[in-house]
Amino acid sequence: MLSVLRTARVRFAPAARRMAFRSFVTKYTESHEWVRIDGDTATIGVTDYAQNALGDVVYVEVPEANTEVEAEDVVGIVESVKSTSDIYSPLSGTIIEGNANVVANTKLVNKSPEADGWLFKIKFSDKEQLDALLDATKYKQLIEDGH
Repeated sequence: MLSVLRTARVRFAPAARRMAFRSFVTKYTESHEWVRIDGDTATIGVTDYAQNALGDVVYVEVPEANTEVEAEDVVGIVESVKSTSDIYSPLSGTIIEGNANVVANTKLVNKSPEADGWLFKIKFSDKEQLDALLDATKYKQLIEDGH
């Protein structure tokens, strides 16, 4: 029995070490998108604050892969029972993927806005644009100030 446990420990240790070194940084925009940065790729979606303000999302349009965009370009739409909101790319670069799951199941934007409800992934071309994004503390202050 002890040898089985030793084998299991050895087998799973490399995966655990790989996961321990992977880190993500999450930033925010003043237009209430979150930006999860991993190397030169970012995953983008609407914040929990934004989905609460929108109400029940009924339609989502995401950008197509291989589309070149500039920061602040409109790349999609989120429509709710209350309003329609444009989705802006916070970064310049190439769209890697639009989340087809949120197009098929718009409720993901409300249920899991900062995880499964992500909207698109982009390979960004200008790391300096990251400096214009807000950290969690500044984003929280933005919300508290009523923006």
